[in-house]
Amino acid sequence: MTHSIQRNHRPSLSLACLSVAALAMTLALPVQAAKNSKKTAKKAVPVAAAATAAAVTTYASRGDAMQLAADIASRRDLPQDWVQAQLEQARNLPVVTRLMTPAGKTFVKNWTVYRSRFIDPVRIRAGVKFWQANRRALERAEQQFGVPAEIIAGIIGVETIYGQNMGSFRVMDALATLTLDFPPSHPRAQARTDYFRGELEQVLVTAHRTGTDPFSLRGSYAGAMGLGQFMPTSWDKFAVDFDGDGRIDLFNSATDAIGSVANYFVGHGWKPGLPTAFPVDMRAQGENLATLLAPDINPSFTAGQMAEHGVRVLGAEGYERPLALIELKNGSSGPTEYIAGTENFYAITRYNWSAFYALSVIELGREVHEAYLASQTAFSAKN
Repeated sequence: MTHSIQRNHRPSLSLACLSVAALAMTLALPVQAAKNSKKTAKKAVPVAAAATAAAVTTYASRGDAMQLAADIASRRDLPQDWVQAQLEQARNLPVVTRLMTPAGKTFVKNWTVYRSRFIDPVRIRAGVKFWQANRRALERAEQQFGVPAEIIAGIIGVETIYGQNMGSFRVMDALATLTLDFPPSHPRAQARTDYFRGELEQVLVTAHRTGTDPFSLRGSYAGAMGLGQFMPTSWDKFAVDFDGDGRIDLFNSATDAIGSVANYFVGHGWKPGLPTAFPVDMRAQGENLATLLAPDINPSFTAGQMAEHGVRVLGAEGYERPLALIELKNGSSGPTEYIAGTENFYAITRYNWSAFYALSVIELGREVHEAYLASQTAFSAKN
């Protein structure tokens, strides 16, 4: 059976963060916070507002929090009294802990259901407006970084519906909670705790260096911020001043967000000119199938090696770079689908380790681009 993929074969078409570099370039955080608050007041996650109102417990009386402040100050060469003062103000948000707690029921993967959450008329319409407003920035980013405009638009659409929902949690509260009260039942609790501690440290380092208020930042319950939902360390490493105004603002500058998403992918191995995936003629079963699926989303086989195991990669004549067999389960609602992901498909998963996520980004970007082109044709016909 042949399974097709909505693909991007054009030769030139997570987690990022509050960039220390961004703040260092005079990111106007108080202004951003006010604007972001207004934008998300009606549409932002209601639970965030409820959590802010209910979560009045700060970390001021927690000995482990004060020890954390001392450790951060020592490791990052920051004034201990200043770091301690920041953590004393941070609130414990039980809702954040709950959101990170593993669900009790076994999750059944279903690509069709997952896809429907992101490839819908609301996102597509918002994406067309975004493309119309930012066409030149998208084209320039594609030319400069080699990342397709469709992929950039797909990321921003999946992450925030083109800026409609960037999150309303205080980032300091979210990251402090995830550092000091990460759910111990999580299978990777220690690794995740260490990760969020690093993000908390980055916010503090940036804020101290730039003289800004870390509590003015708003984002997701995991601490991701802006149109592209960059985590603090990613913002520091990959955010760029793409509009040339002398500062990086991923909250209010769509141009900066576009350039920064493209730069993020370049930093994670994006290879200009490569497609993201190929359709396949799927014949593999048993051990052959198990062998091809063992590396998960890591490209590990040539098209020839896949053919030896019963999977013919369509349209990949002469393509010698590594591929991954991507499995798209549909639960009880339909047969499992398969595609062959390239290194660029893998690069998209550096934003979010999920084949479902990567394919949603690809397909949303394609749908938005096609709808944008149709709108341009219709406009030309009327004029």
